[in-house]
Amino acid sequence: MTRAERKRQHIDHALSTGQKRETGLDDITFVHVSLPDLALEQVDITTKIGELTSSSPIFINAMTGGGGQHTYEINKSLARAARAADIPLAVGSQMSALKDPSERFSYEIVRKENPDGLIFANLGSEATTEQAKRAVSMLEADALQIHLNVIQEIVMPEGDRSFSGALGRIEQMCKELEVPVIVKEVGFGMSKESAARLYESGAAAVDIGGYGGTNFSKIENLRRDKQLNFFNSWGISTAASLAEITSQFHDKAVIASGGLQHALDVAKAIALGASFAGMAGYFLKALTAKGEDGLIDEIRELLQELKVIMTVLGVKTIPELQQAPLVIQGDTHHWLKERGVNTSAFSVR
Repeated sequence: MTRAERKRQHIDHALSTGQKRETGLDDITFVHVSLPDLALEQVDITTKIGELTSSSPIFINAMTGGGGQHTYEINKSLARAARAADIPLAVGSQMSALKDPSERFSYEIVRKENPDGLIFANLGSEATTEQAKRAVSMLEADALQIHLNVIQEIVMPEGDRSFSGALGRIEQMCKELEVPVIVKEVGFGMSKESAARLYESGAAAVDIGGYGGTNFSKIENLRRDKQLNFFNSWGISTAASLAEITSQFHDKAVIASGGLQHALDVAKAIALGASFAGMAGYFLKALTAKGEDGLIDEIRELLQELKVIMTVLGVKTIPELQQAPLVIQGDTHHWLKERGVNTSAFSVR
């Protein structure tokens, strides 16, 4: 099977496997504010990751590319939607285009369609610094995502089996690239220990890619003769991963992703400490079901609903939302307690 065929197969399986409510975000409850003293029109959802400023904390996270005309059309529509709604966009891994220049068009379309928008390039941790520079140049990207997908590669029939030297390569990229480096998990969550090593290496932000969203173990298992089903429930939930990291790294940039399905999920993720919230599967399904115009409407409604939630919480800005009191219950509370996280710090601030 060619790389392009595999990319197209990933899209089909991502749509068919769907998402479960296993992010842990249902364990999070906001403390109700009876006197918010705020009008909807006063809410400002501008946010920052390092030196990058966005008019929205919601962005279209990495999905695809390198799958020929099919993924070209997806990225074209995503780029148009990002431009219309004024939100950032990340592409899928560009290794396909680096190895096969005929696939570049399926990525380059995002900059052609969105010439002034925030765009994130993307490569795996096996990439070299030289490849990273080429990926950024290909899109005139504003940042580079380096994705960590050990479980996916292990389950993938033709995947990598060696992950040596990844941290050293990431550190070198952070030193030599002229754009911020964001290190992203792909659906299995990130621990505070892993985040610490990445911040020390120079990463501008970590994207926790929590368990509960698109499950790449399930996707790759569908492509195996002998399935490794024990990896299908492997990982740290989105809520637990966020709270682990933000409770220890108060001054570091954290991006939430992994199964976010509506504005309340986004608000909870930000209140757990995230500066950005990436959504991929949700937008892909909206695009597939409603088309490009329907996706644009969906994004605009999502942004408006986030403002509505912020209004009733009495918070004008994203930094204020990051400090909104919330209560952590259930499995997420148990996980965090066992991991030494003081959950009361979230509820009495």
